[in-house]
Amino acid sequence: MRTERLTALVRRCAVPFLLAATAAALFGAVLYGTVRTRLSLGEPALVSGYALLALALLLAAFNLRKRLNPVARAPAASWKRLHVVGGSLALALFWLHVGAFWPIGPYERALAVLFYGVTASGLFGYACQQFYPRRLAQTGVEVIFERVPDEIAALRERAEAAVLACTETHHSNTLARFYVETFQWFFRKPRFLLSHLWGGQRAAYWVAQQLTSARRYLGPKEHAYLDELGDLAHAKARLDLHYAVQGLLKIWLHVHVPVAAGMLVLALWHTLIVNIYRL
Repeated sequence: MRTERLTALVRRCAVPFLLAATAAALFGAVLYGTVRTRLSLGEPALVSGYALLALALLLAAFNLRKRLNPVARAPAASWKRLHVVGGSLALALFWLHVGAFWPIGPYERALAVLFYGVTASGLFGYACQQFYPRRLAQTGVEVIFERVPDEIAALRERAEAAVLACTETHHSNTLARFYVETFQWFFRKPRFLLSHLWGGQRAAYWVAQQLTSARRYLGPKEHAYLDELGDLAHAKARLDLHYAVQGLLKIWLHVHVPVAAGMLVLALWHTLIVNIYRL
C-alpha cells in the first residue's frame, strides 16, 4: 500500500517538475542568448522580446483549446499546469526584457499594466480553481450557474406552500408572519455572498437563529412545518454558495481573457513598431 501511494505521489509530481525544469531551461537559454547578443554589440532586447511574444501566443492557445475541445487531446489539468508554469516563465522573461520592475515611458507602462493585470488575475483565478471546487463538492449539490435563480425560485415556492399549508391546517398565522418578517427576504435572491466566498457560515448561523427564535412561538404540531422550512432554507444556502463561487469564477474569466487579449494586441503592435524603426 505504501509503495502504491509513493508511486502515485511520484507520478503526480513528475509532470509539474518536468514543466518547471523545462521552463527553467528555456529561461536559461534566453538569458544566455541575451548576454551573448549584448557582448556582440547586438540588440539583446530582441532575443527576450521575441521569446516573450512566442510564449504569450502559446499561452493564448489555452483559451483556444477550450473553444476547440474536440481537437485538443491533452487533459484540461495538463493544460492548466502548462499555463501556470508558462505564465511564471513569461513574468521572468518580461523582467529580463524590460530590465526593471517598472519601465520608462507611457507606452511601455501601459503594456506593463496590462501584463501585470494578466499575471495578477491569472494567479487569482488559479487560486480560486484550487480552493473552490472542493467546497462546491462538499455541498453535495450539482447545479449550473444559469439554473441557480430557477432553483431558488422553486425552493421559495415550496417554502411558501409549506407556510400556507400550516396556516390553513392549524388556523394560525404565526408561522406566516414569521416567514414574512424573516425568510421572505432570504428566499427572494442569493444572500450572504461575501460570507460564502470567504468560507464563512453566516448563512447557516442566520438560518439556525431564526428557526430557534420561531420555535418558541409555535405549537408542537407546527414544528414539522418549521422543520421543512429550515430544510429548504439550508438547501437555499447551498445554492447561494454555488451562485457566489461560480459567479466569481465567471467574473475572473471575464477579466483575465479581455486583459490578456488587450495585452497581446499591444505586444504585437509593439513588435511591429520596433521592426519598423529597425528598418
